[in-house]
Amino acid sequence: MERIIPGTTLKFTEKARDEAFSQISPVLEATGGLTLSQLSKLTGLEGTTIQNWIKRGWVSSTKGKKYSEKQILRILLINMFRGAMKLEDIARLMNYVNGDVEDTSDDIIDDINLYNMLCRIIFNAEDCGGFDTDSVKKFVDQEISENQTKIADSEKLSGAMYVMVLAYRSGWLKSEMEKGLEKLIRP
Repeated sequence: MERIIPGTTLKFTEKARDEAFSQISPVLEATGGLTLSQLSKLTGLEGTTIQNWIKRGWVSSTKGKKYSEKQILRILLINMFRGAMKLEDIARLMNYVNGDVEDTSDDIIDDINLYNMLCRIIFNAEDCGGFDTDSVKKFVDQEISENQTKIADSEKLSGAMYVMVLAYRSGWLKSEMEKGLEKLIRP
C-alpha cells in the first residue's frame, strides 16, 4: 500500500509524520498561495468541486485567484472525510469544531493544528494497526493531552476528532473494497 498524506495526493515521507502540512507550506510561502489547478493536483479534486464547496460556504471565499493556507487546510480536511461522510455532515462537523468558516474567533482549534494532529493520529494508527475504537480513542486522547495549549475545548474536540479519524479510515476501507471488487468483476 502506497501511503499518502491525508487529503492530498502527496506521498508520505517521514518529514510529514509530525507536521504534515509542512510539506505544503513552503510552496505557499514562495508563491503566495495555490492556483485552482495546483490545488486540484494537490488534492485530486476537480476544480468545480472546490468552487462548489466555496459557493456552499464550506470554505472561505478566495481573494484574488490564489487559495490561501486557511482555504487549503479546510479543503484538505473536507477531502479527508468525503469518502465516508455526506458533504453536508462534514460541513456540520467542521462547524461544530470551528463555527463560522469566515470567523476564527469561535474556533476550538485552528485548522493547521487540527490537520497536523489528525495526520499524526492516522500515521500512528497505521503504524500500529490500531484503528479499533479503543486505539483511536487512545491516540486522540494522547494528541489532545500533548496539545492542550492549542485547544479551547478539549472535550468537544476529542469527540469530533474520534469521528474524523474513523471517517478517514472508513473512506480508505471503502476505497480498498472498491478496488478489490473491480479486480474480481473486471471482464
